[in-house]
Amino acid sequence: MSPKGAVMICGHGSRDERAVSQFNAMVEAMKQTHLADYDVESGFLEFAHPILRDGFEKLKAMGHKKIYALPGMLFAAGHVKNDLPSEVNNFAHENPDIEVLFGRDLAIDPKLLMAAKERIEEALEGVDDSVDRKDTLLMVVGRGTNDPDANSNVYKVARMLQEGMGFGRTEISYSGVAHPRVNAGLREAMKLGYKRVVVFPYFLFAGILIDRIYSHTDEVAAEFGDVEFIKAGYLKDHPMVLESFAERLTEIDTGDNNMNCQLCKYREQIIGYEGDVGTPQVGHHHHVMGIGTDGHSHDHGHHHHHGHGHHHDHGHSHGHDHGHSHSHDHDDAKKSTGS
Repeated sequence: MSPKGAVMICGHGSRDERAVSQFNAMVEAMKQTHLADYDVESGFLEFAHPILRDGFEKLKAMGHKKIYALPGMLFAAGHVKNDLPSEVNNFAHENPDIEVLFGRDLAIDPKLLMAAKERIEEALEGVDDSVDRKDTLLMVVGRGTNDPDANSNVYKVARMLQEGMGFGRTEISYSGVAHPRVNAGLREAMKLGYKRVVVFPYFLFAGILIDRIYSHTDEVAAEFGDVEFIKAGYLKDHPMVLESFAERLTEIDTGDNNMNCQLCKYREQIIGYEGDVGTPQVGHHHHVMGIGTDGHSHDHGHHHHHGHGHHHDHGHSHGHDHGHSHSHDHDDAKKSTGS
């Protein structure tokens, strides 16, 4: 058992083995670099193995009494605010002698913006300079969620990249859930008259959504033959991404583990989502947890604590002022928050 502590990296999971492989590669890189002094395990919220509980149980078996749980996700929407904390809380309730501290999402971070800049610059390497940067439109693509705060983050990322890199215009679109979708957003952007468009997915890993983004780009490019479309790479395991993960771990102990509570639809009445205030914090992925990827199916994905996320009432504060404030109306002080 490492004396420094234990870290559980919580992944989203995917049917796509490329996404799972890239997440695992990032975890291995973290083990070799920023988390070399920790015992590190990882798990997935949906589809892939190991599931989250497996990782927590491994750290428990090593004898750890304090576990740092880090979400491997860019923005705090339903997964970071509900599903992951529900799984973390279930484990903590069943193991009251273990302190589980939950970190925040990667969020909008200077290091991630630098990583985004470099991915875009890589895509522009070797491209002829006949079109000036100020005559180029940047399309930033987000995942898309049912949380307006998370969706709005894509706008801020786009604006900061526009001003920092000198693009003439930025537009945003989403791969799913939210609108506009990539093809619709690109068609609308064509009305602005730009002759070069850079499409940048603000994503961590490969998968069907990245495929969709690029195929939508090709679809629109075929309709506008006089416009140059350039597909930039996603963030992946950029060194700055790894540094951001390491910072999220440090923040748990320093007390800087803050989320954007002011615009959280579970705590404030956000226009159009007024009914979501106080929604119980429960997981929604038990039906797909551990059932396998497209390349490897499992028939035992339902045997892990199937309904635990629903058996206790959280109050509901969605207490994500600090990732380790444990403010879910539980008497036990060793619970994670709903960040």
